Amino acid sequence: MHDIKAIRENPQVYVAGWSSRGVDEADGLTADILRLDGELRNAQTTGQDALAKRNAASKLIGAAMGRKDMAEADRLKAEVEALKGDIAAAAEVEARVGKELRDLLAAQKNLAAEDVPDGEDEAGNVEVSTWGEPRRTGPAKDHADLGEALGMLDFEAAAKMSGARFAVLKGQLARLERAVGQFMLDLQTDQHGYLEVNPPLLVRDDAMFGTGQLPKFAEDLFNASTVIDPAIWQKGLSAEGKTDAEFSAAMIEQLANRTHHWLIPTAEVSLTNLVRETILSEDELATPMRMTALTPCFRAEAGSAGRDTRGLIRQHQFSKVEMVSITRPEDSNAEHERMTQCAEAVLKALELPFRRMLLCKGDMGFSAQKTFDLEVWLPSQGTYREISSCSNCGDFQARRMDARFKRAGEKKTEFVHTLNGSGLAVGRTLVAIMENYQQDDGRIAVPAVLQPYMGGLQFVGGGQ
Repeated sequence: MHDIKAIRENPQVYVAGWSSRGVDEADGLTADILRLDGELRNAQTTGQDALAKRNAASKLIGAAMGRKDMAEADRLKAEVEALKGDIAAAAEVEARVGKELRDLLAAQKNLAAEDVPDGEDEAGNVEVSTWGEPRRTGPAKDHADLGEALGMLDFEAAAKMSGARFAVLKGQLARLERAVGQFMLDLQTDQHGYLEVNPPLLVRDDAMFGTGQLPKFAEDLFNASTVIDPAIWQKGLSAEGKTDAEFSAAMIEQLANRTHHWLIPTAEVSLTNLVRETILSEDELATPMRMTALTPCFRAEAGSAGRDTRGLIRQHQFSKVEMVSITRPEDSNAEHERMTQCAEAVLKALELPFRRMLLCKGDMGFSAQKTFDLEVWLPSQGTYREISSCSNCGDFQARRMDARFKRAGEKKTEFVHTLNGSGLAVGRTLVAIMENYQQDDGRIAVPAVLQPYMGGLQFVGGGQ
């Protein structure tokens, strides 16, 4: 969410900032925001003036009646009634324009940090560093072929029960996926100081709004609110004198009025919202608040047809270890670097070649101010693919959630800064292990750090 005062004081900053992030006619957008802001402030002033006049006139009515001046009292009563109408009219304008302004502001991307490069898409991203030597010799089968050949990856069975972009993992491969997630969670908690959290997988509208998924990206989410309470369904069936059409209409109305619940696309939503509508003390943020969770994640992947439709790269359901940090404004840049290094530590421990990319303005996510992507080497594709995204969101999400802190000795509160990053995506990490550790005979070597989680197993497929 954006600070309307800042837009009012420095509109050209927002025109330039939104233009660089691909917003068409950013000058017209900014002008619309300022116009609505002016209308809102005028309505507020009109309402306040009318209220002050009504209060003053109300006090004079008693005085007039005390003097037996009934004509003056009647005139003042008429004036009060007219002012009530003015107050109501101003309130209606304030509510309507205020909502229009809030909706317009809520739909706009975060501004990029000064050191984020210009660019329209991934072609404008900048390679910051690389680690490890990409595997360019030996077998380079696709992970889907490897898994199916082992009899441990079944897309057909998953499709029969759930449709496309789901998978069934079996046996040693299922255990390897579990080992990957547990190893990453242990690394982030034991070595990097993140607090393990087991958060809800279903959240309400305001939680999704807080982290920026709503209202703009609803089509990428799974809405779980189409489920009708069985008790309400039974009550509807037993209602006398209702036609099927009337009953259906009642159910539709009931759904529309329900609080919506959404399956989380990432634990970023649940973890970040733990500080929504709170005021933290500066002591609580003397060291950044660091939280992590290993959860299932759910994404509708709308608009991604034709991209990675086969395999585990782009699934509707997957597991991920998420990292979230809450900081003071002056600490967020250093925390962003630290968080990215925590994600890199997983890849280094697994000995998977990767590179760090600084995303350009046109390729960053909606809420991000600055983003580093980690891309792991996939031999079957002969290229690097994204496996982690670590973003500093500044105070953008905090404003949407009203998450603040108070410095010692100060009365004024400030918005916290929020950061999030993958540490890592479990499915994509499994893909990278399968392809980088594949053997000539089709088996998959188990990375040394994962073998304790696998009961000492050294190879997936064919025993030890």
